[in-house]
Amino acid sequence: MEFRTMVYHVILNANAGTANAIGVTEDELEALFSANGLEATIDARSAVPMQERIDAAMASAAEVIVAAGGDGTITALAAALVGSDKGLAILPLGTVNALAKDLKIPLELPEAVAALATGVSQRIDVGEVNGRVFLHKVVIGLIPGVAAAREHIRGRRDAGAKIGFLRHFFRRLARARRIAVAMQTSDGATRVERVQAVAVSNNAYDEGPGQFFSRQSLDRGTLTLYVLSHFTVFDFIRLTTGMLLGRWRHDQVLTVDSVTSVTITTRKPLIKVMFDGEVEMLETPLAFKTRPLALSVIVPAATDMLATAAIVEAAGGPTP
Repeated sequence: MEFRTMVYHVILNANAGTANAIGVTEDELEALFSANGLEATIDARSAVPMQERIDAAMASAAEVIVAAGGDGTITALAAALVGSDKGLAILPLGTVNALAKDLKIPLELPEAVAALATGVSQRIDVGEVNGRVFLHKVVIGLIPGVAAAREHIRGRRDAGAKIGFLRHFFRRLARARRIAVAMQTSDGATRVERVQAVAVSNNAYDEGPGQFFSRQSLDRGTLTLYVLSHFTVFDFIRLTTGMLLGRWRHDQVLTVDSVTSVTITTRKPLIKVMFDGEVEMLETPLAFKTRPLALSVIVPAATDMLATAAIVEAAGGPTP
């Protein structure tokens, strides 16, 4: 289904990483949409709470709601769109832009807007934890503490900030303690372990040369459970090198399982997690499940054709 004649409602998060760095404005977005023959309403009300802006977008006549921001903005909007008849489009204006990269959406703003003119809809899975939708992964253990330190340098691009973050990272590695968790997966099996970190991702991260946390497929209908038993500086160096070479899934400190649901229990009633890149506190136990094909996203036409070709190839070639 094509969206060339669709009406768009754009939610601009001017505080997102790239948006803030290059100073994206409402007028600039209006000009880009107009230049591509697209009808759009731009919501740039940064002083209005995000949920209020999302509610206004959902109540609008727009068929496609556009997240012009980072991964946090995209996840918040996706949670509202799951199960609705509206589609999600992405203008990647964050720092990481993980989902945009997975969906092969251009990272430059003019190209991303132009891609909407010929974009097509594609359904993808979402993950859910304790009733909340996530698109990438939820992590407990060492990583959220490291990510919290990243917030102190967000928006800074100077060498001093990066060096300071690396120092903090390696100090945390040296002092990190393992936590006890119980994990009950969809097959009924329960395992209790002391771990450095546990991540639950929406679908699986691919293994290949230079592929860092990228996913070619977002419609497999599974979650992937990554358990890091310990993580020293040497483990970090070896695992990073393995990612560069495309051989990391069988690293000695890591176990990987594909599941449709998993419940993670800890001794604490509240636990710090990294939720699609943002550090939050969640109540335990953490009950995860997958929601297959629950979200409609707009992707470049070439991406959709590649996905179709992959499905045909997996099925044994085109039917006569």
